[in-house]
Amino acid sequence: MASADTGAAAPHKGWTLVLSSVGVFMTALDTLVVTTALTELRTSFQASLSALEWTINAYVLTFACVLLLMAALADRFGRRKVYAIGLVIFAATSVVAALSPNIGVLIAARAVQGLSCAILMPVSLTLISDAFPVEKRGTAIGTWGAVSGLAVAIGPVFGGAIVTGLDWHWIFWVNVPIGLVAAVLTLTRLTESYGPRQSLDLYGLALGSAGSFLLAWGLVRVSSVGWGHVQVIASLIAGGVVLAVFLVVEGRRRAPMVRLDLFRNKAFNAASWVNFFMYAPLFGALFLMAQFFQDGLGDSPLMAGLHLLAWTGVSMFIGPVVGPLADKYGNRVFMAMGMALQAIGFGWVAFTVEPGMSFGEILGPLLVAGVGIGIVFPTVANGVMTSVGPNQIGIASGTSATLRELGGVFGVALTASVFAHPGNYTSPATFISSFGDAMWLCAGLSAVGALMSLAYPAHSAVQHQMHRLSEEPSVSS
Repeated sequence: MASADTGAAAPHKGWTLVLSSVGVFMTALDTLVVTTALTELRTSFQASLSALEWTINAYVLTFACVLLLMAALADRFGRRKVYAIGLVIFAATSVVAALSPNIGVLIAARAVQGLSCAILMPVSLTLISDAFPVEKRGTAIGTWGAVSGLAVAIGPVFGGAIVTGLDWHWIFWVNVPIGLVAAVLTLTRLTESYGPRQSLDLYGLALGSAGSFLLAWGLVRVSSVGWGHVQVIASLIAGGVVLAVFLVVEGRRRAPMVRLDLFRNKAFNAASWVNFFMYAPLFGALFLMAQFFQDGLGDSPLMAGLHLLAWTGVSMFIGPVVGPLADKYGNRVFMAMGMALQAIGFGWVAFTVEPGMSFGEILGPLLVAGVGIGIVFPTVANGVMTSVGPNQIGIASGTSATLRELGGVFGVALTASVFAHPGNYTSPATFISSFGDAMWLCAGLSAVGALMSLAYPAHSAVQHQMHRLSEEPSVSS
């Protein structure tokens, strides 16, 4: 996406990289930091399983539904200005979350926090793209991605340390000074820039958000009332109908929120659905794994976070190795390999878990799953970016990211619905039995992702398409 006007002053590259990295770090961190606090939240608020689901799903669902809109607003009203607003909203909602008197207020705060992160994630990347020339942009974006990966890795550990040393409220309080200082520095150190003034598809936003919410609501209610309840059936049917209307409407609009024609692109379509089936089991497993270590194996929140690091941390070291290999041999083989390893790792967990087991007995499958996700992350992103021409990179990235985040929402809801059984928090044995069932589902979803990756074109076909797209004339914004 080209900048329409960057103003008289050249962007300050150092400050842009630092402040953009701060935003994406907080966004990624708060996606996961709450996982090791779920047990504390359940006891503090006497919260149900479905309420715990919404502490994660409210955040991710809002994030997914308004991501494209927030990117368009930043292009229209100024990226620096909108980015600073996002940081302030993030800090303010963190205050509300920390002071929540009940689980309902916390869920509402997390939903608005997700909206602020829908600003920070895409705009941080746009700020970097605007500040750095093409020949240096890859290194800058690589640093930005590494910071995001670091947040994903340490999020559960960070949350566990705070919950163990202080209490759960402080996982939100720490955001406040960082967000406010970063907002002030954004307004004083960064240069304003604008993008193309796209039409705002508010009608499409409303339909897409309503359909996604209805489907998520139906899945979340399964854990409380069961699959056969009228609330679940009606919500799932209504959500499906609304999303069908959304697809019809988007297909007829001149400036749609989601470019449906992108899904006629074989490479983009395959990579985006791998993205969905990567996040669905990943977030579903994360939602339950932190609780498994505490309620099933008796870990403290800090120890649970450290044990999760064996899974989330190993992926940081895989991406830099896989990236150059994927450039040489193609994305398809690595996407398939990574999703297969995640499926094997989760299946191994499901087969192995039993009361009284040690962490050493589950270390192997966690490492296998971590290596798998480390292989998929860079190759699926590369698969999306190389599937379209330079003028479509922004919309393609946003559309695929939206599908990925929705995958996380439905993954948490689906695994929780399988996990939900009466009394599954009454003893480690009952918890582990239900946990094993849910992990088999995560393995199955990962296997579907591996099959989807086989639809991605061969390396030679992708190279030919990239060459053709690179020769197309660029459209100035």
